[in-house]
Amino acid sequence: MKKLNDNTEKLQKVLANLGHGSRREIEALIAAKKISVDGKIATLGDRIDVRTQPKIRISGNLVPVRPKDKDVCRVLAYYKPEGEICSKNDPDGRATVFANLPKLKNARWINIGRLDINTSGLLLFTTDGELANRLMHPRNEVEREYVVRVFGEVTDQQVFQLRKGVQLEDGPAAFKSISAQGGAGLNKWFNVVITEGRNREVRRMWEAVGVQVSRLLRVRYGNISLPKWLSRGTWTELDLAAVNYLRDLVSLSTEEKTFLSVDQQKKPTKRIYAKRPAVNLKANKK
Repeated sequence: MKKLNDNTEKLQKVLANLGHGSRREIEALIAAKKISVDGKIATLGDRIDVRTQPKIRISGNLVPVRPKDKDVCRVLAYYKPEGEICSKNDPDGRATVFANLPKLKNARWINIGRLDINTSGLLLFTTDGELANRLMHPRNEVEREYVVRVFGEVTDQQVFQLRKGVQLEDGPAAFKSISAQGGAGLNKWFNVVITEGRNREVRRMWEAVGVQVSRLLRVRYGNISLPKWLSRGTWTELDLAAVNYLRDLVSLSTEEKTFLSVDQQKKPTKRIYAKRPAVNLKANKK
């Protein structure tokens, strides 16, 4: 087998690093024949050498290929309210999470995972496509913690089954941890942790044991917690320590620069970043 040029990288990885979407999104564009390299329609598996400055076009628009060392990895923590979708455009005119984010020049925000329209809570965004891809990939088993309100009584057997695993249409799933947090009347609260993040996974797991979820709030991604002072529909930029925690979590090199001012960096990071984040259930009942 011919040895590949060490300087080549998969096209979807290059474009993800440039901030044009996650690898999965780029692969979908390649499959749809919307990407070309030097005038030739790209195919899945294509590799390029960015040193040669190839002419890459997405839907006919030329994509500038910048050296990676000029890019600064940025990460936002956004408090997604219910009613917003995680797509940039919606033909039905629904509100989108991207509308409230700061504008970027020569880059774009990439959401690290998704929350469905009826789920609120922590949603991370980054300018680094590779970071987004690795944090979302199931093999890295990055924890996502949720506060769940369910309707009706929940038996010990149902909790045991959710911890052991249930069968969903896209394969088996289990909570890494599940703990009761009390409640009033027929409304019961639980904290649950998953490590995959499949579409509507938490809701579907509860439905698999016959329990209806009436509210779902994500409070943690990895060790990045939803800041209690952050209002719905607003964001805060993570400092260098938190960004590098995420990068180290998925074996990426350390970032040395930040867009935050000196004064902004002096704010206590413990409000966002915690080794063992504690979830205050009452604080989340807004």
